[in-house]
Amino acid sequence: MASKDSFGAKKTLEVGDKSYEIFRLDAVEGDGLDVQSLPFSLKVLLENLLRTEDGADITEDHIRALAGWDADAQPDKEIQFTPARVIMQDFTGVPCIVDLATMREAMAELGGDPTKINPLAPAELVIDHSVIADVFGSPEAFERNVEIEYDRNRERYQFLRWGQGAFEDFKVVPPGTGIVHQVNIEHLARTVFTREVDGELLAYPDTCVGTDSHTTMVNGIGVVGWGVGGIEAEAAMLGQPVSMLIPRVVGFKLNGDLPEGSTATDLVLTITEMLRKHGVVGKFVEFYGPGVSALPLANRATIGNMSPEFGSTIAVFPIDEQTLDYLELTGRSAEQRALVEAYAKEQGLWHDPSAEPRYSERLELDLATVVPSLAGPKRPQDRVALSEAKQGFRAALADYVDEGDEGATGPDAAAGAQGYDESVEETFPASDAPSHSGEASAPPVDYASCAPKDGGRPSNPVKVTLEDGTEFELDHGAVTIAAITSCTNTSNPSVMIGAALLAKNAVEKGLQRKPWVKTTLAPGSKVVSDYYDKAGLTPYLDKLGFNLVGYGCTTCIGNSGPLIPEVSAAVNEKDLAVTSVLSGNRNFEGRINPDVKMNYLASPPLVVAYALAGSMDLDLFTDPLGQDQDGNDVFMKDIWPSPAEVERVIGEAMSSETFEKEYADVFAGDQRWQELPTPEGDTFAWDAESTYVRKPPYFDGMPDEPEAVTDIEGARVLLKLGDSVTTDHISPAGAIKKDSPAGRYLAEHGVEQRDFNSYGSRRGNHEVMIRGTFANIRLRNQLAQGTEGGFTRDFTRDDAPVTTVYEASEAYLAAGTPLVVLAGKEYGSGSSRDWAAKGTALLGVKAVIAESYERIHRSNLIGMGVLPLQYPEGQNAESLGLTGEETFSFTGVTELNDGTTPRTVKVTATRGDETVEFDAVVRIDTPGEANYYRNGGIMQYVLRNLRRAS
Repeated sequence: MASKDSFGAKKTLEVGDKSYEIFRLDAVEGDGLDVQSLPFSLKVLLENLLRTEDGADITEDHIRALAGWDADAQPDKEIQFTPARVIMQDFTGVPCIVDLATMREAMAELGGDPTKINPLAPAELVIDHSVIADVFGSPEAFERNVEIEYDRNRERYQFLRWGQGAFEDFKVVPPGTGIVHQVNIEHLARTVFTREVDGELLAYPDTCVGTDSHTTMVNGIGVVGWGVGGIEAEAAMLGQPVSMLIPRVVGFKLNGDLPEGSTATDLVLTITEMLRKHGVVGKFVEFYGPGVSALPLANRATIGNMSPEFGSTIAVFPIDEQTLDYLELTGRSAEQRALVEAYAKEQGLWHDPSAEPRYSERLELDLATVVPSLAGPKRPQDRVALSEAKQGFRAALADYVDEGDEGATGPDAAAGAQGYDESVEETFPASDAPSHSGEASAPPVDYASCAPKDGGRPSNPVKVTLEDGTEFELDHGAVTIAAITSCTNTSNPSVMIGAALLAKNAVEKGLQRKPWVKTTLAPGSKVVSDYYDKAGLTPYLDKLGFNLVGYGCTTCIGNSGPLIPEVSAAVNEKDLAVTSVLSGNRNFEGRINPDVKMNYLASPPLVVAYALAGSMDLDLFTDPLGQDQDGNDVFMKDIWPSPAEVERVIGEAMSSETFEKEYADVFAGDQRWQELPTPEGDTFAWDAESTYVRKPPYFDGMPDEPEAVTDIEGARVLLKLGDSVTTDHISPAGAIKKDSPAGRYLAEHGVEQRDFNSYGSRRGNHEVMIRGTFANIRLRNQLAQGTEGGFTRDFTRDDAPVTTVYEASEAYLAAGTPLVVLAGKEYGSGSSRDWAAKGTALLGVKAVIAESYERIHRSNLIGMGVLPLQYPEGQNAESLGLTGEETFSFTGVTELNDGTTPRTVKVTATRGDETVEFDAVVRIDTPGEANYYRNGGIMQYVLRNLRRAS
């Protein structure tokens, strides 16, 4: 609770027979202060400052700055945000708890009390990223996959069970329960939080940060929360506020209703395209207007989930009747719902459809203009109208096949199909900012003009015979994975019921999935299985091969499991450009499956439709999906369920009792979880033989006080990268190749290849993760032309040979040579992956120079002591003539020792007799970030502060 209350904001709110202490927003008054017209999200931040005001880190001036927010100004005022809680998933949560365990030992070595390293804010971790869809198309798929999951991850799960006992206020949702964001919005989130402090019961907005970028899904129920790196989450758990600049807020006005045939997925892909073009990186997005009231909560959650895909920090909806209805449906108590309503209305957080809050920028969408859509083949923002999907696939295909393929259409095809990314850039330059739906809902590319003129396409068919004798031809564009997966859509009953009804209609017509398609169903919670069973729809999904494979992210995180073996062999033999269709939020290169080059995001009903069709090279509106029992063509319109039918089934099959039953004992786990042997003690007993959980070196030799910051001299380039390099490129989550440095490490430690598991599951072992940094199979390092994957050149040797990134790093570290990474636009986009920064730092990288950064990765680099720099406006490596063969020096960094942050540093790049000089912008954006960098990282900063306080 605040030690100061400069505005006398603390008052009592009576709800039923309970009294709550609240900090009233309308108490903040004065010249130039207009709290009432603030956006919803900034009102939540304002309450946060009022409640945590201490006169030092959070002052009356901070409160006035936020209350008097200038919507048109560029962010320049720093505030400290204290989230109510922290939410984690296991891929990012395991290294988080590993770091806390390591900090306990470091605290003891510094002479402090190790038990001081303990969450001060409630922290909850959901194990959802570890299940892999190894077994599919079988009634036993779920049980077998869970068994395999426990066998693979036993060490990790034992470690998490230790953490649950060793740390206070830390809870674990065991495997086989659901996806973190769906469990969060269906059960863990409160919308209004309560906590007893000094004998008083406080009520305040539920806020959170999470170690997954899709934490923003909870924005759908009025919870302001966003994704942070694991290292930031650790600091938040330990009571460290999140340092941030008061952001610009984009108001997104919704009008009208979705038309029949369009789904929530189509809506979110349209919004993603609009906002990515508008430019919302680092901004808050807030939805308002009459269309909000008509938008079901599940659709709001779907939109909030995709916030990272359009780049905003949050994508939040205010509280209204839809919020209360959802809280009731999901089993929240009448007392909690009454509190949410009373608090929201008292504080001006209740949605008024006619209100026009003040916003920095505005966009508008008429929901009636949304059309069925896909996104792909490699970025979530690359929306394709379904009616143009066939042409879009053909246009993109030329980027994925060799010109020598049989049937290739030659120069015309190569010239016309320039690649999806380039086409989008040419059609909508970055400066374009669509302001209404008419512009945004048009197809982003005129595919008719860029498809081959003769209507042909590259073709390279291969005959395949399955083990059961089934024969078929496989060609470019074949759908080899059709996956209903990811929190984005599996939390949405309308699209999930829609998919099941489409499956029912297809089965009744005699349709089957194509034999080369791997079909999987991974709901976000057990509630989905319950309402499928109640509606009698499960058998129809099973009939098409969409058997339950697990409750987890699976395909969307890269845990798609292997393709059908004969299909995989054919794909690799002929180097086919096959596709996946998934109802997820991420389709980056190399993420879904190493055999699959082209990946498309789609609604669950479209996933089922493409499983029936078996190829991206057709038009779902005009081409048949198959034939019925009488040999008649069956088209998608013949089996697409009506909205009325979907709503009827939802009404009959869903109830609050279902949610109450499934979440009654959510932390208990099954017998496997309860019987896991669990270590005890305040500090963890590290197993020297473990290949999953090892003590990292972050605090080795750390002095009590930070050493002075130095300039960087004699640095060499480790990688020179292009635009849109994601955290998946930097730190992949998927399979570990046998001949990679990580694979060789595991083999040397007695791990069989079948037990390698994934990079994501090995994040508790820094030795694996260092070797896996920049090891994505689709990474293109311009310094090592002609290679694909984790390769670079080693300039410690005269001939600068091509070698692996890890081996080159070892040579540079031995020579005492600091490293730098050169990058393009949107560097570090994608998942909030702390290992993308940890691995970068441990490889010896001291600075990154990019054209622009995604928010979380830039912050994570600082959190690991890596200096993020930006080229001067309008410049990049190419315009400056940088090849990556230069030696770099950075001067002016030492100004940080004076307690200030330089706006720029001087960069000198020397190659032979040539020298390039330029002033790079220092992307340390807040005083708090400067403190982290001076200390060598955020963990070191927090540890030193806790040591002084103990």
